[in-house]
Amino acid sequence: MKKNLPTTPDRRTFLKTGGVAAAALLTKGAIAAQTPHTLPPLPVNERTRTAMPTRNLGKTGYKVGIFSLGGQAALEKHDNFDVAVPIIERSLDLGVNYIDTSSIYGGPERWSEQYVGRVMKTRRNEAFLATKTKERTRDGSLRMIEKSLQLLNTDHVDLWQLHDVGLPEDVDAIFAKGGAMEALLEMQDQKVVRYLGVTGHYRPEALIDAVNRHNFDAILMAMNAADTHIHSFTDKLLPLVVEKQMGIIGMKVPSRGRLLASWTPPSLDAQRHSWEGSAIAHRPGVMTMKDAMNFTLSHPVSTVIIGCDNIAQLEENVKIAQNFTPLSNSQMAALNELAAPVAEQSLFFRFTDRSKG
Repeated sequence: MKKNLPTTPDRRTFLKTGGVAAAALLTKGAIAAQTPHTLPPLPVNERTRTAMPTRNLGKTGYKVGIFSLGGQAALEKHDNFDVAVPIIERSLDLGVNYIDTSSIYGGPERWSEQYVGRVMKTRRNEAFLATKTKERTRDGSLRMIEKSLQLLNTDHVDLWQLHDVGLPEDVDAIFAKGGAMEALLEMQDQKVVRYLGVTGHYRPEALIDAVNRHNFDAILMAMNAADTHIHSFTDKLLPLVVEKQMGIIGMKVPSRGRLLASWTPPSLDAQRHSWEGSAIAHRPGVMTMKDAMNFTLSHPVSTVIIGCDNIAQLEENVKIAQNFTPLSNSQMAALNELAAPVAEQSLFFRFTDRSKG
């Protein structure tokens, strides 16, 4: 087979191959023979420049709007096309130019990638597209990216990330022989993915280890007004990734609402049966969405990703980004102190029992 004759149609045929045959094809040579040698130019949403401030996404050269769309909330609910797709469409119309999703958002059906893919079918060149692999092996991760490309209706991803790196054993598995890092490097080499990243919200130490082992382009990390009170990413991890000039994407900004005064805690029974119930909330939060966003954006982050339940929330977040003014040190200190009584509920993701898998 001549390696100088790859075409997109051939590649799409490869990506549609399923089951055992697909697994057999997931080798560097097979993918190399079926993939383009060049990536298209970086996406451009012409509305972004006038919609909100932009910042450098690390050393990538991409100018990202300071508010970006997260792939959870409405975008991870079962069979929610009628709500999720209009949110994604509207976000692009409002100037959002970065969309986050993952292979595990929305369960085995991967609803989040389905919704994003519905929009990417016609608007791929308007959004910097990021997805993730939770798999820790090379072969598992290659299967993940194959399916991601199919669901997202694209032949390349702008940022492929290692999802939820929280423990030392995660890092060891990823960088072991046959580990997920091999898949990331292969896919970057074959121009299936443009940039590589790592994500996490549990403990900073594992992420510190990961970014010291590889020169990742970006990191997606939990950063909100309660962060410094428990296993602080702001104190321990942020200085390192700033020094490495990585693209820094902040997440868990309102902590699924738990940081907001407008939030009403679900019943105890409902909380115990949810992921967020790893830290039971007994009271509303303490600040506005504007406070929460402005706090995180006043740090040296490139952008923040926030999932939206509806278009009204999306429009509010874009307006906050549009009118953003950095907080003073005293304002940030006041919000950090204000968050102290709700720190545990606002950092629920740091209390999950990860020993259960």
